[in-house]
Formats: sequence, structure tokens, C-alpha cells
Amino acid sequence: MKTVSFAVPCFNSASYMDACIESILKCGDDIEILIVDDGSTKDDTAEKADEWASRHPGIIKAIHKENGGHGSAVNAGLAEASGLYYKVVDSDDWLDEAAMHDIMKYLRKQVERESPTDLVIGNYVYEKVHEGKRTIMHYRNVFPEGREFGWEDVGHFSQSQYLLMHSVIYRTELLRDMNLQLPEHTFYVDNIFVYVPLPHVRTMYYRDVDMYRYYIGREDQSVNESVMMSRIDQQLRVTRIMIDSVRLPDDVPDKRLEHYMENYLSMMMCICSIFLRMQNTDESEDKREDIWMYLKNRNDALYRRIRRSVLNMGTNLPTAVGRRIGLTGYRVAQKIFKFN
Repeated sequence: MKTVSFAVPCFNSASYMDACIESILKCGDDIEILIVDDGSTKDDTAEKADEWASRHPGIIKAIHKENGGHGSAVNAGLAEASGLYYKVVDSDDWLDEAAMHDIMKYLRKQVERESPTDLVIGNYVYEKVHEGKRTIMHYRNVFPEGREFGWEDVGHFSQSQYLLMHSVIYRTELLRDMNLQLPEHTFYVDNIFVYVPLPHVRTMYYRDVDMYRYYIGREDQSVNESVMMSRIDQQLRVTRIMIDSVRLPDDVPDKRLEHYMENYLSMMMCICSIFLRMQNTDESEDKREDIWMYLKNRNDALYRRIRRSVLNMGTNLPTAVGRRIGLTGYRVAQKIFKFN
């Protein structure tokens, strides 16, 4: 058995995928790298994937599929994964060699255990390459460091702290046993990936090392402000799936986890509201009301708590005043959630 299966979703990624793959190869010979070519047509991504596989047989595998979006590529990687653990690394990002040395040391020990740790967590770094800036997102105030722990040991997340796809390494069979499937042709599915499995997680391990380097700044990037506005329907779809996939608090085994997941969903509702407010059309106002009614109809108690939360009170006031507050909320949220 391989220790970790690293899935690298690639869509027209030829100009930057090499650096990503090279960084993963430094993790050792007991890994596999699944390069998922998601129907690339504009460059030689597919040929590069095959070249990498031919140069590293037994470690790198090229998977070619029709275009289905990021979630579809993650699904394809999970279906092929043979590692004890599953980690997604986007093709324009990379892993830190020194940090992964520490992480891999722990993961290798899990191969020998009867009950391996469910979720391994590391820090991630926003690399704003064009600005020469970086922001380290850590969890040292939230998780015990260097030992296995459960939800009862977790501290308080600040508003800027969320588990993202960048920071997590799930046990592969945990994802398979819960039949995790991400929707196709939809952006922002990383929120589902890092949210829906959490009630199935019983044991965790955290290393305070800067494991994942997240490139941010490309004009076509999904977290770019104008792109987020144009894809708001996909943000709404993902939020609905999250509402439907986990019923709070019934499906959650621990109060600390319940509180965290409620805050995460509150953040998703906030982002939906803010971007719909920014569009400033009758249609967008209807969509904003619809997403809130969707939550209300499925979980009225949760709706009332999230609607009254600090994040969402101001962004949903009616009329032009509410829209102005929504724009102010966007600038605050931009700082908190680090998009764009």
C-alpha cells in the first residue's frame, strides 16, 4: 500500500504543473501521484501527464477523462487512489519540502497501525507572487500539536481560521466509506470536500508546519472578485449541497465541531449574500432571498442562528442601505476569508 495518494487535477495546466509535481515527488517513493487531466484541449497538459508517468512508473499515473470540472477530477483521483491517505494538490500550487518531511514521517507510522488517524492537518500559505507577499494560515491556537487528538481537545477557531482543502489530508477509506462525491462542472467544491466529511472524523493530528503553498493572483482564478460574481450560481449550488449533506446539530457528534460547522456555513451564506448584493439587480435580490429560504425550510433553528450571526446581520438589511452595508461587509470578508 502506498502511504499517500496525491491527486493533481489539471486543466490546461501545462505552463505550471511541472513545479507542482516536482514538489510532490520530494515526498518519497512510498507515494503515488495521480495526474488527472480533466479534458485539457488548449495546451499539451495530456502529453505532459503521460511523460511524467513514463518517467516515474510505479509513482506517477496519468488519468485522462472528459472535462467535468475540479470536483470531477477529485472524484476520479479518489476512485483510483491506492494510498492510505488522500491529498489534493491543485496544479498551480506546491508543497513545502521541509514541512512534508515532518508530515510524511507521521503518515508512514500510520501504515503500521490498526486504526490510523482519520485526518492530518498542516498550515497553508497564501502566496501572492505578483505582490511579493505571503500570508501563513496556522492552527496553533486551535489544535494540540504533535499528538493524536479528538474533537473534545479542539480550541476556538478565530474568524480567519477554517480548514481548507489545502490544509487537510484525509484517510482514503473514510472518504470512500461515506461515499463522498463532488458535483461536476461546479467551482468552489473544495468547501464540500473539507466540510461534509468532518462528522465522520474521530481522530486528528496537527503539525505546525507550512505544508501547502497556495498560489493566488491569476486573473482567471476562482477566488478573483469578478470571477466570483460571475459564478455566484455555483457558489449557491455548493452552499445548498452543504446544507443538505449535514444536518446541524443532529449529524454532528461533538458540540465543538457543531459550532465550527455552523460558523463555516454562516461564512458561506455571508459570501453568497455579499456577492448577490454587489450585483445589485432584482434577480440577484430574488436569489439572495431564495438561498435564505432554502436554509429556513430545511433547518429553521439553524437559519435563525445564522441569520442573527455577526457575519450576516448587516449584509441582509433591505433596500439601498442594506446594499451599502453589504459592500462594506465584502471588504471586511475579503480580509477575513482572504479571497482575491
